[in-house]
Amino acid sequence: MTTEIKKTLRDSAAMRWLALLLLALAMFCAYIFMDILSPIKDLMQETRGWDSTAFGTMQGAETFLNVFVFFLIFAGIILDKMGVRFTAVLSGIVMLVGAIIKWYAVTEGFQGTSIAAWFDNNLNYIPGFDELGIAPFYRGMPAGAKFAAVGFMIFGCGCEMAGITVSRGIVKWFKGREMALAMGSEMALARLGVATCMIFSPMFAKLGEHVEVSRSVAFGVVLLMIALIMFIVYFFMDKKLDAQTGEAEEKDDPFKVSDIGAILRSSGFWLVALLCVLYYSAIFPFQKYAVNMLQCNLTFTDVPKDSFWGSSSVTVVQYIIMLVVAVAAFMSNFSKGKARKYTLLAIAIIALVVFCYMGYMRQSAESIFAVFPLLAVGITPILGSYVDHKGKAASMLVLGSLLLIFCHLTFAFILPMFKGNQVGGVIIAYLTILVLGSSFSLVPASLWPSVPKLVDAKIIGSAYALIFWIQNIGLWLFPLLIGKILDKTNPGVEDPTQLNYTAPLLMLACLGVAALLLGFVLKKVDKKKGYGLELPNIKEESGNAAE
Repeated sequence: MTTEIKKTLRDSAAMRWLALLLLALAMFCAYIFMDILSPIKDLMQETRGWDSTAFGTMQGAETFLNVFVFFLIFAGIILDKMGVRFTAVLSGIVMLVGAIIKWYAVTEGFQGTSIAAWFDNNLNYIPGFDELGIAPFYRGMPAGAKFAAVGFMIFGCGCEMAGITVSRGIVKWFKGREMALAMGSEMALARLGVATCMIFSPMFAKLGEHVEVSRSVAFGVVLLMIALIMFIVYFFMDKKLDAQTGEAEEKDDPFKVSDIGAILRSSGFWLVALLCVLYYSAIFPFQKYAVNMLQCNLTFTDVPKDSFWGSSSVTVVQYIIMLVVAVAAFMSNFSKGKARKYTLLAIAIIALVVFCYMGYMRQSAESIFAVFPLLAVGITPILGSYVDHKGKAASMLVLGSLLLIFCHLTFAFILPMFKGNQVGGVIIAYLTILVLGSSFSLVPASLWPSVPKLVDAKIIGSAYALIFWIQNIGLWLFPLLIGKILDKTNPGVEDPTQLNYTAPLLMLACLGVAALLLGFVLKKVDKKKGYGLELPNIKEESGNAAE
């Protein structure tokens, strides 16, 4: 019996983690495209005429179809009925199609075309949506921003479908094993996409003598082609696993509409879902404006283009150092010997200091914010392993909310006090960004592995879809709100690097306060109903208590 079990791919640690690597690399590419325009918001205003409202409306459009056409709900149904591998490949195709549309929308070739003229003259009023104040377009919105929003909507459908598929895939391959560690590690790798985007997007846009923002988007499109290849390779691995285990994703326990009712009746599910939307709404929309926020609150000097610090070579060198930080910090979690573990940690710390120094010398906000995911890469596996073996998932969410509040209030009130102080301002920015990134790592390590404890295994795809749908409401709303608040609180400010970000940051801090209160409620409900959110995953799964 034992010999037969050992023959399955899932029982091979190497094959399990290879499957995870394929899924994580695909999401890494998706994360890059998700924020591909974020570090060049100022260039979008200068070269395409997108003000903060246009930029925010386009960014919020990513989740519009998921929220208001309920595409994420359908994605969950597709996942439950068709299985992980089919949905993974489908999501890769949808992301790529949307990305190509967005790329064309921001090219110079799009300007002045008949398509641009059509978008100028149409979609200015959408019955019902305009009255409710939720339209994805508005009168006067640049044609390129409208068409880019359409592409971003399509990409968003594929990206969120990929998100729930990857979560389901990890549950399939790691249930009863290192599931929180796997989910934390996947998100740690995927979030390196944020740093990659921050470093390379401005470089491609400014390459050569002529600034061209479409080059950055083209870079993202190429990466999404690679993501599709990753999903295709995973397809064949997953198919072989099913052949070995005799599982049939499409036939066993077919989806029923009544299953959604069962999910919605769980108070634990609602608390986790609301925590998710509050927490992610304070992070992802912020990422889209973070570089511009730093440009407005830090003092930079021009770096000569003919110097090393102004060249494209420094971008590559800084990225290599970033990879050293990430790999050394990540691998230190898996080192058994103390000497090797602390050596890797020392390498990671030294490389991180060098990375930060290079970001300062480059005098660019995007290279400073690129540090955002690096601490998370090192500590997410630690947190995931802790949840697997010790538990305390709900407590981690409370801690994450406290850190979130602290960081946004620091950005709102402390950082502006250092404007004019080049060294002091950058140090405050680096420390706050690192703490914010570490707080972000608490969510994948604690929240996502808790979902299987709240719902039946056969409808877990639908449960993730519902959580992602609720989360997407915030991801649609808050980029739009930040853009509108910026324009309202900065009347007459033409320079995109001179905006006052205090009001949007206070709004994001309030989301953290709401998440903190819900975290305490979740701990109380968990204790009363015995969901086991504070219990170890490995012990709980091995005891078969998830249901």
